[in-house]
Order: sequence, then C-alpha cells, then structure tokens
Amino acid sequence: MALESVFLAVGVLLFLILLYLAITYNNLISMRTRIETAWAQIDVFLKRRYDLIPNLVEAVKGYAKHEKETLENVMKARAGLIEGSVAERGGADSTVTQSVKSLFAVAEAYPNLKANENFLKLQEELVATENSIAFVRIGYNDDALHYNIALQAFPSSIIGNMFGFKPKEFFQAKEHERAAVKVDLK
Repeated sequence: MALESVFLAVGVLLFLILLYLAITYNNLISMRTRIETAWAQIDVFLKRRYDLIPNLVEAVKGYAKHEKETLENVMKARAGLIEGSVAERGGADSTVTQSVKSLFAVAEAYPNLKANENFLKLQEELVATENSIAFVRIGYNDDALHYNIALQAFPSSIIGNMFGFKPKEFFQAKEHERAAVKVDLK
C-alpha cells in the first residue's frame, strides 16, 4: 500500500511538472505569435507609407523642381523600409520620417503646392499612416517586453532555452530622435 502511494505521488508530481511545462510552452508560443502579428501590422503600415511616398514626391516635383536633392533623399530613405531586421527597418523608418518632414518643410515654401488638393490629401494620408505606425510600434514593443521578461524569468527561462526561444528586438528610435526638442520663442 505504501509503495502504491509513492507511485501515485510521483505520478501526480510528474503530471503537474508536464502540465506546467505545456502551459509555459504554450504561453511562450502565444506571446511570440503576438509579437509576429504586431510586426506584421507595422509592416502593413510601412508598406502603405512606402506606396504613398512616390505619389507625394511626384506632387512636389511639379512645384519644386530645384529641390531635387530633397526629393532624392526621400526616395533613398524609402528603399530601406521593405527588407531587413527590426533594427534595420526601424532605422529606415526613422530616416523616412525625417526625410518626409524635410519634404513637408519644402512644401511650406510653395503656396500653390500647399493649396493643391492632391498634395493635401496625400499629406493627410501620410500623417494618418505615421500615427498608425507609432501606435502599432507601441503594441509591438509592449508584446516584446512581456515576451522577453518571460524568457528571463525563472523557471520559464529554462523552458524557453530548452525549446530555443530567442528574445525579440525592440523597435527603437534613432539617437537624434531622442534629443530634447528646442523651441525658440523669440
């Protein structure tokens, strides 16, 4: 009878260990999938912006022919959005944002362009897309944070290592984007 109790206790303990292993594994899979989904959402908006930029450049080209360097910089920056790691595409995203800002600054010097309905519509769509990118980046980074914490916390770190789970990169701003904003009120 005592031997049966020992086997039962060992069986229950093994069952509980396997149950914990399965639950933790499935939780890590779920978190990783949420990160991949969040990245796919970022990718959709980056692609949307990628598609809008040539139209915006074409609208500006007709008004600002001598701003060739600005237009070329925007198109060069755009090229980095489609491929690469999270860090590489984050850098390209940052560069595109800066280039588009300079394109909008150029547009300020051309009243006819600022009044052009096509340009205004494209500008509005691009701003909405930028806001969407910022929103989904927050979700991606939040999911990556929870996942990375789970991979570092004991005992889920053991299970993560056993099954080859790797930490995810954060979508980060470039150094110049972290600088304090200086406003001259003179």
